[in-house]
Amino acid sequence: MHRMQLPREVFLGNNTLELIGDICKKLGFSKSALIVTGSHTKDVAGQKVMDLLADRGMNVDCVIVNSSTAEDLRNVKDKIKELQPQIVLGVGGGTKIDVAKISSANQNIPFISVPTTASHDGIASPLGAIKGLNKPFSVMAQAPMAIVVDTQVIIHSPYRLIASGCGDIISKLTAVRDWRLAHDVKNEYYGGYADSLASMSAQLVMKNAEVIQPKVEEGLRVLLEALISCGVAMSIAGSSRPGSGSEHLFSHALDLIAAKHALHGEQCGVGTILMARLHHINWKRIKEKLQRVGAPTTAKELGVKPKDVIEALVKACTLRPERYTILDEKNLDYDSAEKLAIATGVID
Repeated sequence: MHRMQLPREVFLGNNTLELIGDICKKLGFSKSALIVTGSHTKDVAGQKVMDLLADRGMNVDCVIVNSSTAEDLRNVKDKIKELQPQIVLGVGGGTKIDVAKISSANQNIPFISVPTTASHDGIASPLGAIKGLNKPFSVMAQAPMAIVVDTQVIIHSPYRLIASGCGDIISKLTAVRDWRLAHDVKNEYYGGYADSLASMSAQLVMKNAEVIQPKVEEGLRVLLEALISCGVAMSIAGSSRPGSGSEHLFSHALDLIAAKHALHGEQCGVGTILMARLHHINWKRIKEKLQRVGAPTTAKELGVKPKDVIEALVKACTLRPERYTILDEKNLDYDSAEKLAIATGVID
């Protein structure tokens, strides 16, 4: 048995930030709030959210975070424990939302997601990542009670972040394949509905790659709806399985190996090209669609060395032994990993 915790309200469109006071009141929060944001995202949207809630008579406090390490989480958790706000709002990118999500869940305080970028599916998922450890560590926290997405804020964020979000969504194509494989080989729980939701989101982003371009709101909406849908798919599954597989393990390994690495979604996109070939699905089409949205498809474009990619391919399956993926089937060594990277054009 697993619990399905889904967002209660989703607001997506132009100038939805203006509704934040009404949204909080509708959900029963009219007294106090804590805003978790970053130094830059406070200027982008955090201060506006604070002012709008204060104008509604709420006591509003703010905490600035720059990463999602265990220490950052402790600091925010202590702040929540001290202030006991009715609601915690994560305003920013994935790091700020993850910290708000995990720390509020730890204190049994509801959480609202207010993303300022569309770089990955953490804006809607119940899971959060803890960084700074020697292996990837995600925890089941809580789904946001509401998601407030202002397209006018996100469309002005660096386009690279939007392209990264496309990479994270397209990566569901191999994540669900790994999930089905784990079910077949290890009899792991598998949910067809969650699989279908994640797969459909990936296919829609692929289909609309031509309109996902800088400053094009139509394409941005497709991506944002896909990101939210994938977060819901993970809530339904009760795990990250529909959203994270061998391609994510590759990305995590690259984080540990390469001192300078790329964005999460960018790396997952490249990982998807590699894992798609192992799964015998159309990796060339995946590569073409990533190129169309402006996402990296090679080691050079990621800013990493060819040997980093090869080492990440070898190391990836060791990071989460409990998560069975195509990498456990293939058991790549350095030579076979190099051949795979060359065959897909990820390295020369």
